[in-house]
Amino acid sequence: MIAVRWPDGQVKCPRCGSDKVVYLANQRRWKCYGKHPKPQFSVKVGTIFEDSALGLDKWFTAMWLVANCKNGISSYEVSRDLGITQKSAWHMLQRVRLAMRVGSFESKMGGHIEVDETFIGGRARFMHKKDRERKIKGTGGYGKVAVMGLLDRHTRQVRTMVVPNVRHRSLDSTVREHVEVGSNVYSDAFKSYTSLQDEYVHQVIDHGEKYVDGIVHTNGIENFWSLLKRGLKGTYISVEPFHLFRYLDEQAFRFNNRTLTDSQRFAIVAQQVIGKRLTFAELTGQTESCQPA
Repeated sequence: MIAVRWPDGQVKCPRCGSDKVVYLANQRRWKCYGKHPKPQFSVKVGTIFEDSALGLDKWFTAMWLVANCKNGISSYEVSRDLGITQKSAWHMLQRVRLAMRVGSFESKMGGHIEVDETFIGGRARFMHKKDRERKIKGTGGYGKVAVMGLLDRHTRQVRTMVVPNVRHRSLDSTVREHVEVGSNVYSDAFKSYTSLQDEYVHQVIDHGEKYVDGIVHTNGIENFWSLLKRGLKGTYISVEPFHLFRYLDEQAFRFNNRTLTDSQRFAIVAQQVIGKRLTFAELTGQTESCQPA
């Protein structure tokens, strides 16, 4: 972790950036000579590991499992494997998911892009009568969370995001935000995509008639939905809408790096833990998180 954080071999203070530090062997940490509060620091400071009493051996094991288990791994499994409480394991996994998150999509997708939307949530027939009456107030996706995905056919990379609804304004604006003008966009016959033809080569496949018409299909992004829902239903069972975007980040990370080896995926996560912090209060909504939602 030291080599990953300071690849040039020069340890620097995570609070002021100074390289005037000395290693305190007895305390197994460094001390910065800069004049600021908390001059002492360890390799955990300024990462998702900060203020965690768990050793890096447990953290690295959890990171390896999340990065490489195709359908994810539950906090109860991590709790048993590492010998920690389920609450600690859940907080640990959420922080690892934060490390997997791509902070911002600076460049737009171009070329041939598949777009689709889906709903995440429990099935009405499996709900208790009172829950069903409270959540289900109509047909379709009522009571569920709308999620949108875009797949680049050339790079085979996917982007996902939670959207407020599947109306024209939400889906159309999301496509325009992430896809370059002039790109080939493939979607189903959902009416929210109809106005994309003004700036894109928009081709539609009507699933009421067929699922593939030459290169016109959305099978790639629908394959991702099947992987996502398999993990949510089979591993995590129930995910609160407040935390859903973290599970989308996790599945998108594994999907986008599926051609790499297990160790390569682990290395990417290790490189992305720096500069990210998620306290339990932020995670549970008690305080506002400084991380993007």
